Amino acid sequence: MTEPIRLALCGDILHFQRDPGWDEDGGDAARFEPDGWLLVEDGRVQAVRAADQPPDARWTRHDWRGHLILPGFIDTHVHAPQLDVIGSYGAQLLDWLQRYTFPAEARYADPEQSRRGAERFLHALLAHGTTAALVYATVHKASSEALFAVGQALGMRLVTGKVLMDRNCPDDLRDDVEQAERDCVDLIDRWHGVDRLAYAVTPRFAATSSRAQLSMAGRLLDAYRDRAGGLYMQTHVAENRDEVRWVAELFPESRSYLDVYAAHGLLGARSVLAHGIWLDDADRALLAQTGAQIAFCPSSNLFLGSGLFDWARARAAGVRVAPASDVGGGTSLCALRTLADGYKVLALQGQRLPAWQGLYAATLGAAQALGLAHEIGHFAAGTLADVVVWRWADGPVQQRRQDMARSLHERLFAWMSLADERNVAAVYLRGCRISAALAQHDRHAGAAAGHLGPRPLAS
Repeated sequence: MTEPIRLALCGDILHFQRDPGWDEDGGDAARFEPDGWLLVEDGRVQAVRAADQPPDARWTRHDWRGHLILPGFIDTHVHAPQLDVIGSYGAQLLDWLQRYTFPAEARYADPEQSRRGAERFLHALLAHGTTAALVYATVHKASSEALFAVGQALGMRLVTGKVLMDRNCPDDLRDDVEQAERDCVDLIDRWHGVDRLAYAVTPRFAATSSRAQLSMAGRLLDAYRDRAGGLYMQTHVAENRDEVRWVAELFPESRSYLDVYAAHGLLGARSVLAHGIWLDDADRALLAQTGAQIAFCPSSNLFLGSGLFDWARARAAGVRVAPASDVGGGTSLCALRTLADGYKVLALQGQRLPAWQGLYAATLGAAQALGLAHEIGHFAAGTLADVVVWRWADGPVQQRRQDMARSLHERLFAWMSLADERNVAAVYLRGCRISAALAQHDRHAGAAAGHLGPRPLAS
């Protein structure tokens, strides 16, 4: 009989057991174990223990004392090919698509470009502390194939799918309903529910799909409803006012932009719609009724000048919300940068995002919204050990702020506001350390709070 692989990580362990709400104290929703023990057996969490409950000699110990140990972040909306255009100057949404996004995505017709792009993108996600994501590929089947193949090799929880666009787009990115359906069915049959992969039906947004294509997307969701929990659906909604007006012209029979998707059977518990800035109360009620959720993309909304998402109003209506980077409209793959920008977006509306709620939303909250809390987002026994080890501070400014913190929330909020991917010290997927994700951090050897590799820990 094979001996189990046992790993014990020692550090400041934080994870959430429930929604902490929006107060600064957070109640007892979070569990924090300073210098605690995260026990992982054969890739699954076995227990979280206090510092005075060390494991016995059967466990291989990794010493991350002085570091923060969190579940990997979950990105609910991000575009793999748009790393090529991140930080592009001077355009709002519709112009930005034409000037930057569509030319970048056209290059992914080449399967080799798709393969290299998938490797670059998924390694970058891991390096930024994100271990699971809903990802846009391109209209090309090869782009989805590459993401699935690389994600499977890495052991990531990955949801992706071929983008659907059959109108109002460049000729080299236009598909047709019949071929798109064949491509989707083949990808679903070969990848959905395999290992940690799932398929997302992906109309880019209502303006670039005909009614026939949106209806086809709805049929796919219905046809695979009982397979591996069902397919996901990802798209965009009400991001930009010009976009909203355009969709109203294209679909005059629909009451709203969101109603276009409802009319074609695209709203359900596994539907993730990015942005949702320019929704009204009836739209929010429909989201709550169907269980569909909003991916809040503050960095992108600020960068493209799209508007300010009202999380408080969505929350009051019962709409599920999770943060997302939306790279390349957003300017960083790091969830901490997304949360820091989210704080600013809400502050402009008289709202406040506590560190408790932000970190919960990017871990357990996102997992619950996606129906994945049995697997990821926290450290309950039996979950898969997708773990990121973070430096509390990178450099003297961050360190001084940590030293001056008077409470755990103050310390976490300062970390959420100031840290970024340079604070990542280690990434584990299913309990296995992913060294490739840390290549960019070699320069940090010998920095404050230690080292890149775990030290042997005395028994």
